[in-house]
Amino acid sequence: MSKITLGQDLKIEFGSLIEGSLQNLIADNYSNSRKVIIVDENTHDFCLDYVITNFAELSDAEIILLPCGEENKVMSVCFQVWEALSEYRISRNDLIINLGGGVVTDMGGFIASIYKRGVDFINIPTSLLAMVDASIGGKTGIDLGSFKNQLGTFTNPKAVFIDQTFLITLPQAEFNNGFAEMLKHALIEDEKYLNQLLKMNSETDYLELILKSVEIKSGIISQDPLEKNVRKKLNFGHTFGHAIEGFLLGTEHQIAHGQAVAQGIICESYASFVKGLIDFKTFETISNFVKNHFSMISIDEDDFTSIMQLMKNDKKNKNSKILCVLLTAIGVSEFDQELSEKEIYDVFNYVFVAG
Repeated sequence: MSKITLGQDLKIEFGSLIEGSLQNLIADNYSNSRKVIIVDENTHDFCLDYVITNFAELSDAEIILLPCGEENKVMSVCFQVWEALSEYRISRNDLIINLGGGVVTDMGGFIASIYKRGVDFINIPTSLLAMVDASIGGKTGIDLGSFKNQLGTFTNPKAVFIDQTFLITLPQAEFNNGFAEMLKHALIEDEKYLNQLLKMNSETDYLELILKSVEIKSGIISQDPLEKNVRKKLNFGHTFGHAIEGFLLGTEHQIAHGQAVAQGIICESYASFVKGLIDFKTFETISNFVKNHFSMISIDEDDFTSIMQLMKNDKKNKNSKILCVLLTAIGVSEFDQELSEKEIYDVFNYVFVAG
């Protein structure tokens, strides 16, 4: 059983949920508390029974079911959950358990952090994306129209329990979602880790790779919990990726977060080349690797301006300047790098037209 402690309070535990410390945590801190488990339609069907049948303390927990999909990560759904919590008379001394992927941990954390000015919550991520990224770091959030995670708080769960047993429930597309964030961690911080990812096959121990990604992310967050400086590196691929994802949200061409990040990684790697920070061969190495693992999306030139407008309202911007993370080498990155509109259009034209 591996453990990482982030700050003084948050413990991230890897390994069997049943053999870990969840039961002791509940018994020691929440024996007299009411419990609520937030799930979506998928984790309700494939994961909930596994948790409830193995933890008697959760047998009488209230279950709140969220609709699946990023398009439902909105305030109106939050209001429905807050009303349900009020009807159940959940107090500030009770416990919320978020059992699910990135949407559930993002949204469940936000709901818990706002309700009665804060209720303790635990994350049990069930997707690769949530295990390596979304459930860790204290960012909670929901979308505002086409703007990704525009509303949110920095609130850490009391614990995160990562059990790879849940990965057997995932389709391949969900593995790709998480793999995009793992690739991001390697590109911004650790070339050796990228080499591990390059050699992945059916025999690969995913828990070892998950642990490595969490170590990278946790190490960065420990230096900058509130994203004032170095934590911004974790946004690599997201300035373009979030704008593309938000632009397509709710349309027939809607894409998953990992797909958007993969596309964003290519865009921001090419922007790194445009700025003269990496050579074209390095860009090609990254681009070819991403294209080998992800299908690329098409964007019409007529839509470039709309995506640009979304980028102009990115929460990482400052003084009306579009800022993003760029690479100076594989495994080395710089945050708060300004991109001009011309440079962004150069990226669009290469990636979606010429490339």
